Amino acid sequence: MQVTVKLFATLSQYAKVGPGTPFEMELPEGATVADIVNQLKLPQKEVKVFFVNGRARSSDWPLRSGDEVGIFPLIAGG
Repeated sequence: MQVTVKLFATLSQYAKVGPGTPFEMELPEGATVADIVNQLKLPQKEVKVFFVNGRARSSDWPLRSGDEVGIFPLIAGG
C-alpha cells in the first residue's frame, strides 16, 4: 500500500526533504505508524507526535492505503 509521509522540523533530515515536504512510501498491508519510523530509521527518542489524516494517533495505529502521516519531534515553545 502507498501512504504519504511528512516529516517535520529536525526529522526531515532523515528523508532528505524539506520540513513538511510530502513524499510517498510503499508499505506492506497491515503496517503501522511505527513501521514508518522503523523503515526511515528515525531515532525513537526524537519522535513524539503522530498525525494520520489530520488526527493525533499512537505509533501502533494501523494504516490504510492513501493515508497521510505527519511525524513530529518533541516541540517546546515559550
